[in-house]
This record gives sequence, C-alpha cells and structure tokens, in this order.
Amino acid sequence: MATIRDVAMAAEVSVATVSRVINNSGYVSEDTRKKVESAIESLNYKPNAVARSLFKKQSKTIALILPDIKNPFFPEVARGVEDLLNTREYTLLLCNSDEDIEKEINYMEMVEQKYVDGVIIVTSTLTPKHIKNRAVPVVALDRPIGENVPSVSVNNYDGSRQAVRHLKSAGCKRIAHIRGPMNVINSDERYKGYLKEVGNEPWFDHKYIVTGEFDVRKTAEVTMRLLAENPEIDGIFAGNDYMAMGVMKAARQLGIRVPEELSVIGFDGIEMGQLTSPEITTMAQPIYDLGRTAAELLLRIIEGKYVAKKHYVFEVELIAGQTTLRN
Repeated sequence: MATIRDVAMAAEVSVATVSRVINNSGYVSEDTRKKVESAIESLNYKPNAVARSLFKKQSKTIALILPDIKNPFFPEVARGVEDLLNTREYTLLLCNSDEDIEKEINYMEMVEQKYVDGVIIVTSTLTPKHIKNRAVPVVALDRPIGENVPSVSVNNYDGSRQAVRHLKSAGCKRIAHIRGPMNVINSDERYKGYLKEVGNEPWFDHKYIVTGEFDVRKTAEVTMRLLAENPEIDGIFAGNDYMAMGVMKAARQLGIRVPEELSVIGFDGIEMGQLTSPEITTMAQPIYDLGRTAAELLLRIIEGKYVAKKHYVFEVELIAGQTTLRN
C-alpha cells in the first residue's frame, strides 16, 4: 500500500507539498499540483482518513442518535439520512441511546472528541441547554427540541385527529387510545389530537387511554387488559404502527376479529405494517423524506450555506389498509 512518502518521491516534491495538495491548503503551483495528482493516481494512494480528520478537524462523518433501533420506524429514517449523505461522500455513524439521557450526553461528547461534523438526533430527554454550547451543529429529527435547534418533524396533532375521524367514519362508537410515553412531544401531540376528537363525546372515559410506551410487547399486555375490562370498545387508535401490531396480537389472543369487531389504526406508515394480516390502516409519515431533509439541512449548516428555513413540518397521509374496513 502506497504511503504519502511514496507519492512525494514519485512526484519529486516534499511530503509537505503532497499534504497541501491533498488537503487543498496553502499555495501549490499548478504544475506541481498536476504532478502530485498524477502520482496519487498511478500509485492508487488513499489518504489516511484519521490523519486528515486530525489535521482538518473534520471527518466527513455525521452521527445519527436514535432512541430505539428495534422500532421499525427508525431504520427507515436512517436509510433516508444515509442515502443523502452518500451522495455527498459523508459517512453515517449510528448510535442507539435507549432514551437514556446519560448515553445521549456521552454520545454528544464523543462526537466532539472524534471531530464528527454534525449530529442528527431523536431525543425526548435533551433540552436546548444541552445543545447550546456544543461545538458541532445539531438537527432534531421527529421530536423538536426548541426554537433555536433546527428540526424536521410532522404534524402529529392534525394527523391524530384525522385518524380518530377515520375510525368514526368506519362506524366505531367507543374509541380507545394506546398512547406512547409521557413527555415525548410526538406522543403527547397524538394524545391531544385524540382527546380533541372524543373528549366531549358522552361515552368518553379516561379509562379508554392506556400507555404502550411505543413498545409492541407492552402494548399487547395493556391492550389485553383494556379490552377484557371494556368489551364495548370497537375502535383503537394506536400511537404508532409498532403498537398497532401489539393491539392486533392482543385481539387475536382474545378471539376478537379485526376489523369485524375491532377497528385499528396506527401512525407512521412503516413498511412492516403492509406485511401484517390484515394490513394496518395508518397515518403515514414521509419517513424516508424526513431523513433526507434532516441530512440536507445539517449539511447546509456544516458547509456554511444560507438556511432559509430552520424548521420543517410535514403533513401525514391516511393509508387505508384492512384493519378499519367494516362489512
């Protein structure tokens, strides 16, 4: 494997001159630059990425910090991020935080130490004060952090209202909600949208709201109890598709037919929801585009380009599957 010294010898220049050409820093005459570039090509020399990052304090690397890589929503987001970064010759560093603030802070410190160029983060624990004095730019994805932190998300409130209205149009008379974790902004907004649509109904009762923590197993457990104790429920709005799968599992175990006896609608539009039987009706986010937009926004900030818009809010779309059809 060729070294920088081999290139210098072949081009008959100093190592320092080769370094200036590689890093595009300092003056090098055009003839000398061509000699160095020709030597690099003929020797198939690959500059040491670690050494270059130490010299330039850049690594062409972006960190993506996610709360739960098991949730199928996040790999789809990551794909959008990575595809955009690949077009710009950036590498993606994937970090799983488990919604643990200590892990998130440690990751933030790590990316600064390793000269990672920027961070895209999905967090419910970090606040603007955790971001304010960081040396690397940060974009919040899925869950806005604050006015001063650029973000990419969706209109969770209106989307959840549309989900509940769809259940009503399917003939549901008693609609429950399996919500996500407390104090998670998208979970809270979907809960508020549900309340807006059913809070004044004469049949409404707060016992129709249970927490599934965005976890499929937890959701199956709480839904089993919910339906056993409230057999009149004929519609469920699950706070995401992953929990909707837990609802369907609980219904199967109780012998409740979906959608004939129980209609179910989720939120997210993950590909896995199309593989269930029946297919999940959902409020679909433009998941891939969310990831690409977050990556594009972050790179514009890193490259010092003008950023006309710091906060992007996408609308969601009703995808009618087979879990809300009634004969």
